[in-house]
Amino acid sequence: MDKPEITQAMINAYDEYTHLTLDRRSFMDKLTKLAGSAGAAAVIAPMLAANKASAEMVPANDERLKAEDVTYPGGSGEMKGYLVEPKDASGKLGSVIVIHENRGLNPHIRDVARRMALEGFVALAPDFLSPLGGTPENEDQARETFGKLEAAATVANAEASLKYLKTLPVSNGNVGVVGFCWGGGVVNNFATKSPELKAGVAYYGAQPKAEEVPSIKAALMLHYAGLDDRINAGIDAYKKALEANGKSFQIFIYDGANHAFNNDTSSARYDKKAADLAWGRTVEFLKKNLA
Repeated sequence: MDKPEITQAMINAYDEYTHLTLDRRSFMDKLTKLAGSAGAAAVIAPMLAANKASAEMVPANDERLKAEDVTYPGGSGEMKGYLVEPKDASGKLGSVIVIHENRGLNPHIRDVARRMALEGFVALAPDFLSPLGGTPENEDQARETFGKLEAAATVANAEASLKYLKTLPVSNGNVGVVGFCWGGGVVNNFATKSPELKAGVAYYGAQPKAEEVPSIKAALMLHYAGLDDRINAGIDAYKKALEANGKSFQIFIYDGANHAFNNDTSSARYDKKAADLAWGRTVEFLKKNLA
């Protein structure tokens, strides 16, 4: 079979499945109709999903890095996470919390944390499913588990992650955060609650309520995918509230890119040009604000 064509309608159906109300059986039925056959749908589905086998741009044993699984106090109870720092750092470093998608702390997010550490930061990727037993191996189960998290408890665990990073000997005390998808929404929400957060970068993240914007202290960088109508519907109101309250922010929209364009483990949605441009902007922004 030739490589099947993946249409925008198929990508939209997958987004509906992973973020809204479509269950897997309904998704596969819809994909079968769009693809023309069950066989084609079976080939396309893994291309839309994330592939753990291709999750490493930076090897887990990269000799330039010190990486370890850590446990630290959360907002209430214990948090687990993945901590990475450059081995040969000179002086103290800014710290970055890396917040995962609605798949939990998986190999891809661990890899993103390593990439961030190679840029000269201390990077902590918390497992925000720690209160519910941690990230399960099955991604469908992980997505279902996210519905059981309370937003206030998640923000409390983000704040606890910030406090933990500030205690590390290698930290200069300045902490930022970058989050993707579900994590992008957490970044926006966290920024409205944390007086100590210096910088927040949200990739295609849901926006906070306009009345919460005045309490934001952090500088913000907001990345959006041009084809992501679901998330983009909230941009104008968020921008208006940020401007009205004199906040420091930048918004970038990547034309032709889909939601999750940064996730290189999803061949159908990954957009290397957009991902590379957004990453370069993100690193420059964090270096400026966390120095």
